Amino acid sequence: MFWSKKADRLTQAEQIDLTGTPYVSVLLRPSARARRLSLRVSKLDGRVTLTVPRGASRQEAVRFASERADWIRRHLADTMPEQRPTIGGTLPFLGRVHPIIEAPVRAAKVSDGQIVLPPGDPHQTAARLEALLKREARDRLAGASDRYALMVGRPFGRLTLRDTRSRWGSCSSTGNLMYSWRLVMAPEGVLDYVAAHEVAHLVHMDHSPAFWAQVAAICPDYKARRKWLRDNGAALHRFRFRD
Repeated sequence: MFWSKKADRLTQAEQIDLTGTPYVSVLLRPSARARRLSLRVSKLDGRVTLTVPRGASRQEAVRFASERADWIRRHLADTMPEQRPTIGGTLPFLGRVHPIIEAPVRAAKVSDGQIVLPPGDPHQTAARLEALLKREARDRLAGASDRYALMVGRPFGRLTLRDTRSRWGSCSSTGNLMYSWRLVMAPEGVLDYVAAHEVAHLVHMDHSPAFWAQVAAICPDYKARRKWLRDNGAALHRFRFRD
């Protein structure tokens, strides 16, 4: 029977299991942008993803992952455990670690290097912290987006917050902006960069040289901020606020 590499080409995401112990599942993810096969092990939840470039076959991808099974298992051993914030614990806010305390205040707030919550049900602490972070994130991201939109001379539409793992922000074709509220835990400059990045998409809906030139024009030191997010962003997802 004649075998065609084209027929074996990976056209959609697929989960595969590697033989051996412990059990390992790998997500094969086709990408038109990728130039080579590349593996990534999430420090947050141990998710293993193999990016497969256009033209590579499924057979190649499976063999690539299988040959690196030991490497994958070593990295899985280093995955970051989840952390549920509680009174007496800590939480990053704008890149700095803040103790979480209770005090006789009317509403949750960030004050003098601390995250202060009014007395309440301990089981609701994480949910109250999430609500505080969302409120702070919305205020700061809206302000940064307004500032950059004025700089590029393009208005944006609706601004929404989500808890996405695949991206920190997005700009729709209709000019609506979406951001991860977890950005408020990163240094302020990093949050600011993501706003500049998404607002720049109001001018260039791609990642062409012209787009990056626009980002540089409104956020000159964006590369250092972008690198921080690449190196440390996964750690922001280890905090668990919901069951």
